[in-house]
Amino acid sequence: MERVKSVVRHHWPRLRLRTILLLTFLFVAALPGVGALFLRVYENSLVRQTEAELVGQSAALAAAAIVEWPGVHARALPQQIVPQPPSVDLRMTRILPERPEPRPSAGPEGRATLVWGHHMRPVLQLTSRTTLASILLLDANGRILVGSQTGASYADLPEVRSALDGQRATTLRRNGAYRQHYVLEWLSRASDLRIHHAHPIVADGRVIGVLLLSRSPRVLLAGIYEDRGKIALGIVLIFATLVVLSGLLSRGIVRPVEALGDATRAVASGGGSVPPAPATAAVEIQALYRDFGVMAEAIERRSRYLRDFAHAVSHEFKTPLAGIGGAVELLQDHSDMGAADRERFLANIGADAARLNQLVSRLLDLARADMAEVVEGAATDLSDVMRRVADAFTGADFNVVP
Repeated sequence: MERVKSVVRHHWPRLRLRTILLLTFLFVAALPGVGALFLRVYENSLVRQTEAELVGQSAALAAAAIVEWPGVHARALPQQIVPQPPSVDLRMTRILPERPEPRPSAGPEGRATLVWGHHMRPVLQLTSRTTLASILLLDANGRILVGSQTGASYADLPEVRSALDGQRATTLRRNGAYRQHYVLEWLSRASDLRIHHAHPIVADGRVIGVLLLSRSPRVLLAGIYEDRGKIALGIVLIFATLVVLSGLLSRGIVRPVEALGDATRAVASGGGSVPPAPATAAVEIQALYRDFGVMAEAIERRSRYLRDFAHAVSHEFKTPLAGIGGAVELLQDHSDMGAADRERFLANIGADAARLNQLVSRLLDLARADMAEVVEGAATDLSDVMRRVADAFTGADFNVVP
């Protein structure tokens, strides 16, 4: 794992903040399209749309069939509004095998039923040519009146049984005649399916027949191709929105950060100052500008303090060093110097050395104090310090009162 991380860090591209923002926006904008494609959201809508079309066609044809039924009365026509919303769902609806061939049926058809089927035949055929849906008219026993294999029975199909019981039913079945037409058609889950809808024909309170409609749903890629203009317009609008958002974020984040980086390099080189935060910058960026200004001011104060301190230290060291150097030079030049003078010069050298040692000790104390961490709530005893201050400064003109 560590080796993989090392390889990733080594080959990770260095991207500008603008590029990262733009790529992030593009990724977020692409998520709905990816979700619609792989989660079958759009495809499921196409399947439900096809079912709704079959429901509407079957309702209209059933009304025409009721009117054509011999001896039907106007009062037998349904008066209430009974809408049927789409019920199939690619994620939950069970997909059945291909619709089997109808089984033979030996029962004779009544003359009235045959006449009714004869009258409905041209209506169903013309409708099928326009809607491209397969339309079969079954009698009250599930036998085919209009369609191929007339006289055979579909009474064993679950959707037909529901319709014979007076309930409309829709099923999803495999399409045995399916052939692939598009290269990427395998992405569509509904490409090899066919929707079957059975609608009961009810007259005088009883089921007199069943309309069995079937049709393949619109293919996902075909629907996308048909709506390519709208999709292209949406992509252009999304891209334009992303460009505008990237520009706003660039003015609010990227440019202020770059300006702050330039100011940082200028301050580090000993010149320049922190510019005021841009009015278009984000609140956090403006706070960063203020904090950086405080830091730059603190660094400047620290630099002045170090310069003044170095000047003072050099002055304090110069006097004893000059005294030591002068005494050594005199001792070297006057080898015949008397013992008393020699002792006096050596004492001066010792005093100056002690002064230097004291200065070094104070510098070390100052360094330790400067590096000490501030502990909140800590306490210390200042009595020794105050006594030393009193001993050092108490005099005729200055007095320390304990």
